[in-house]
Amino acid sequence: MIELFFFAYRDFVKDADRLLENYNFGRAHHRVLHFVNRRPGLTIAALLDILKITKQSLNRVLKPLLEGGFIEARAGALDRRQRLLFPTQRGRALANDLTRLQSARFVRVLDGLAPEARRAATDFLLAMIDEDDRTAVRAHLERAGAKPAKVRALLAGAEP
Repeated sequence: MIELFFFAYRDFVKDADRLLENYNFGRAHHRVLHFVNRRPGLTIAALLDILKITKQSLNRVLKPLLEGGFIEARAGALDRRQRLLFPTQRGRALANDLTRLQSARFVRVLDGLAPEARRAATDFLLAMIDEDDRTAVRAHLERAGAKPAKVRALLAGAEP
């Protein structure tokens, strides 16, 4: 199972990796851009919590995204010390291109599965998340801009 998961992940990220190379970005840049694009106005603290990385690690990745015009940081409306992250038009375009590449693989694979196998795949992925973090992940999915009916169906294990 570990080897299968490794190979599945390798192939899941390879198309995105090739596109990221054009920008001298790696997977860490992709993760930051993905979550900022899915939740515009995300705070640094929330992003750190999602990624489970240190502030120093985030700053190394965030700096080229900010300087390259992919993400912008704005002061919070209520707390000016708070930094809210937003994708720029350039950042949204890149994030959406990356998502399209990876979504195509999911669509291709899921379309070939029976509904019960789709539910099993969803159950497996949710079970791979640490139990004490599943509630936060479910909440993130619901806030991330996904269509509510599809998120509810996905989390309930039903066919979207």
